[in-house]
Amino acid sequence: MKPTDSRTDLGSMSRFERYLTVWVGLCILLGIGLGKLLPEMFYTLGALQIAHVNLPVGVLIWIMVIPMLIKVDFKALHQVKHHARGIAVTLVVNWVVKPFSMALLGWIFIKHLFAPFLPTEQIDSYIAGLILLAAAPCTAMVFVWSRLTKGDPLFTLSQVALNDTIMVFAFAPLVGLLLGISAISVPWATLATSVALYIVIPVIAAQIIRRRLLPRGDAYFQKVIAALGTWSIGALLLTLILLFALQGEAILRQPIVIVLLAIPILIQVVFNSTLAYLLNRAVGEKHSVACPSALIGASNFFELAVAAAISLFGFNSGAALATVVGVLIEVPVMLVVVKAVNASKEWYDGG
Repeated sequence: MKPTDSRTDLGSMSRFERYLTVWVGLCILLGIGLGKLLPEMFYTLGALQIAHVNLPVGVLIWIMVIPMLIKVDFKALHQVKHHARGIAVTLVVNWVVKPFSMALLGWIFIKHLFAPFLPTEQIDSYIAGLILLAAAPCTAMVFVWSRLTKGDPLFTLSQVALNDTIMVFAFAPLVGLLLGISAISVPWATLATSVALYIVIPVIAAQIIRRRLLPRGDAYFQKVIAALGTWSIGALLLTLILLFALQGEAILRQPIVIVLLAIPILIQVVFNSTLAYLLNRAVGEKHSVACPSALIGASNFFELAVAAAISLFGFNSGAALATVVGVLIEVPVMLVVVKAVNASKEWYDGG
């Protein structure tokens, strides 16, 4: 694969993406308002299920996820050998430290410190949502963060391809293990269905579409990716409207829940991004590798987490709400991380 091919996968952050938090906030308000006005319609939509999988959300998740996976070139996997130390750091942070640290943070903050301020019946569900969020490494947005930090494009592409490959096989067992450790019942059949629907099938579909698009030239490929990206964000926002139309009553009763759920997520972002950044420096990787490694360690594949939470626990669950909080804070927090790694480049290279 030529280096120029991988660079075409890395796009600048659009104005729409930069203000994603604003759109998410507006959709939350719109969803809550529509839920108050048209409760029966949204409960009907929420009840459209097959094997515990909500059909409207299933369609929206495919529209969300597939355009992002089209950007991933699994042929880039052979590039991992060129930055073995950076890849090793990424794998350790993403698959060993991150999920278990989030489970620990959930146990400390949600199960104990914040328990008096949260609805008792939802506490385990909130922890499950945090685990789902941490068990899914970021895919598409890493390309954006990497571009903003002048990250090595081949390393970025290869680490995303490797993480997505691992996710196909490891997501369900890892989530099952962590939910078991947290004493949360694991609906294995639904979890397996979610992996098939939201990881395996989208990966296959995305690669088929990618192979059909690439022969038509890079300009055409980028044009289609840009158009599909708009549909992807639109599907995410529609999912949030549907989710908050059903969650609205609970949120209005306890708005502090969103703030409390954001705290362990923020701590995890700071901890994992710092750890990955410092480990890359310690093993001698260059700054352009350390940046995307730190960023993928801090961000999440929140589209998958939202879909899995809804499938496993339902629209009205604390798990679904917890994953949406991850969406709410993703962009502003990651922009802060981008600024931090860019500002510390001179210090990093001085080591």
